Amino acid sequence: MRLLHTSDWHLGRSFHGVGMLEAQRGFVDQLVTFVAANSVDVVLIAGDVYDRALPGLDVVTLLDDALVRLTRAGASVVLTSGNHDSAIRLGFASRLLERGGVHLRTRVEDLDSPIVFPFGGERDAPGQVAIYGIPFLEPRLVAERLGVDSANHFDVTQQAVGLIKKDVERRRESGPVYPVVLAHTFASGGITSESERDLSIGGLGAVPLDLFEGFTYTALGHLHGRQQLAGNVRYSGSPLAYSFSEAKHSKGAWLVDINPSGDIDVQEVVWEAPKTLAVMRGTLDELLESGEYAWAEEAYCQITITDAQRPTQAMEKLRVRFPDTLVLSFDPEGAGTRTTTSYSDRLAKAQDDLGVCCGFLEHVRDRGAGEAEEAALREALEAVRLEEAEL
Repeated sequence: MRLLHTSDWHLGRSFHGVGMLEAQRGFVDQLVTFVAANSVDVVLIAGDVYDRALPGLDVVTLLDDALVRLTRAGASVVLTSGNHDSAIRLGFASRLLERGGVHLRTRVEDLDSPIVFPFGGERDAPGQVAIYGIPFLEPRLVAERLGVDSANHFDVTQQAVGLIKKDVERRRESGPVYPVVLAHTFASGGITSESERDLSIGGLGAVPLDLFEGFTYTALGHLHGRQQLAGNVRYSGSPLAYSFSEAKHSKGAWLVDINPSGDIDVQEVVWEAPKTLAVMRGTLDELLESGEYAWAEEAYCQITITDAQRPTQAMEKLRVRFPDTLVLSFDPEGAGTRTTTSYSDRLAKAQDDLGVCCGFLEHVRDRGAGEAEEAALREALEAVRLEEAEL
C-alpha cells in the first residue's frame, strides 16, 4: 500500500499581500503528476486544506479540481480538517464524496470510523490498512462530546487516540490491521514557523509524542516545516512557503510504503518552488551594488537596512534591483550604543516652529531634515501664518 502524506495546503492564502493561487495551482499540477507516475494508492491531507473558514469561489474550485484529478489518477483521498478550516463546511456531502474515492474526516463522531483499504485491493488480502482521521479538536468545543472534564489539547487528543486504539484492537480480532492516523495538532518536539496559527488558545498547545505509539504511521498536520519526530511520526509541512521564516525549508511530502507485514519505508518527496525566498541584511549601498546578492533579483525579498541613518526612498531604490521586495525594516548599526535624545528634550531645545517640525522628523526616522525638506517645511509654516493673519 502506497500513501502520500501531505498537509497544510492553505488554499487561498496570500504571501505578504501577493496572491498565491497560481502557485497553488502549480503545486496541484506537481502533485497529480507525481501520484500518477508513482502509482500512489492514497493521498493523505492532514488538515488546513483551506486558509480560512469561508474560502472564495475560485479557491473552492481549485480544491474541487484537485480532488477530481487525483481520483482520476487512480488515488483515493483521505482528508481531515485543520484549525483554519470550517469542519462543517469542509465535511459537507462527505457520504456522497466517499463514493468517488474522497473520504472526509471532519467530525468527532467519526474518530473511530476508519477508511479500510485491503492490500492489493483484494477483499481477502492478508491484512488491511485502516486510516483514521483526527480533525483539529478545539478543546472548548469537543471536551464534553468526548467525555473529557478538562478542556485542553492533551486530554481531548488522548481521548480521541484512545477511541481509535480500541477500534484497532477490535478489528485485529479478525486479522492483521495496520492503523494509519491523520492528526492536525502540535506534537511535542516539532519546530514551528511564523506562518502557523497558535493552537494554545483554549488549552495547552502541545501534545506528547508518545500518544501516537502503536500506530503504523502518523501523518501530522499544522507545522509548516517537513520534519520527522519519530520513524513513523512525521509532519509533511506545507507545500509552499507562507512566511520568510520558511526560506530555508525544502517543501515536499512523505511517500509511505506499507508492506503486508506492517513494516514501512518512507521517502521524502520535494516540490519545486515557484519562487525563491531571500532574507537579506546590509547597508543600502551594499545591497544595491554587491554581486553576492544577484541571485535574489528574481526572489521574494525580506530586507533589513543597517545604515546608521535611514536612507531616503529606500524601498523605491531597492525595488529597482529587487522588484519583489515585500518586507523592509530598519536596524541601524550601533543603535544600541548611540546616545539618544527623547522627543521631549528635542522639543525643549527647539527655538521656533521650524525647529519643532524638524525635531519631530528626526525623532520618527532617525535622520534630520535635508535642505529641500527644511525649505518645504518653512514654506508650509509661512503659508499657515499668512492664512491666520487673514482671519
